[in-house]
Amino acid sequence: MRIALTALALLPSVVLASALDGTWKLRADSVKTTGKPDSRVVENGMYSCSTCVPAIDKLPADGAYHKVSGHAYYDEIKVTVVSPTSIELATQRGGKPAGVTAFTVSADGNTITGKFTDYSGSAPASGSFTEKRVGAAPAGAHATSGSWMPGALNGANDALSIVVYAMSPDTFSMKANGQSYDAKFDGKQYPVSGDPGGTKVTLKKIDDHSVQETDYRDGKVVDEIHLAASGKTLKLTDKDVTHGQTTTMTYDKQP
Repeated sequence: MRIALTALALLPSVVLASALDGTWKLRADSVKTTGKPDSRVVENGMYSCSTCVPAIDKLPADGAYHKVSGHAYYDEIKVTVVSPTSIELATQRGGKPAGVTAFTVSADGNTITGKFTDYSGSAPASGSFTEKRVGAAPAGAHATSGSWMPGALNGANDALSIVVYAMSPDTFSMKANGQSYDAKFDGKQYPVSGDPGGTKVTLKKIDDHSVQETDYRDGKVVDEIHLAASGKTLKLTDKDVTHGQTTTMTYDKQP
């Protein structure tokens, strides 16, 4: 028997599910980034990253770990020149692996392929991506040097791509690879449990199928994230305030 919506509205005990509720999986080929490019240079045995926050200037690229400060997810970096067209960048925090990315330049020098593993969650999150050259390398620098615009995400394991959302009239929660939050729509900051970077979030409910999330570290806004679900599709837009980039992606609802 079909229940009329007018009758349903008279039943205060009935809670309609939000369109955001459920388990979602990233559609890797949907990821698109605009804004400022990434800039890296390896030359004269040194590695520099002017778009890292804070910037990294002339760190020895000698295959050994070196201390850095001010970075949310790592306190040491190791840069290894693997070949004339490839480098590996590894990070760690408190002596434990934080992440590793291998960069390899195409024969024409215009595309980088990256393979990465991130250890910030409960399981290693891995995938691959491409970047397009938008700025030339300094004369004599390693082939991976220059300015690069993030491109397609070509692969992602479940640790990277699965997220669970749930909404109640007053709260919103997220769970993804050992990191989670359960926050109210009250403008207060709530910690992301399991996040080594110490991220906190505030949430604004736009309607039953969309939410605005703002991420903070050390009291500063680092990301502005908009979530909007329609049927079996969820659109996520992440404005990375710190790096000046905006990334859009699509998630598919799982059975």
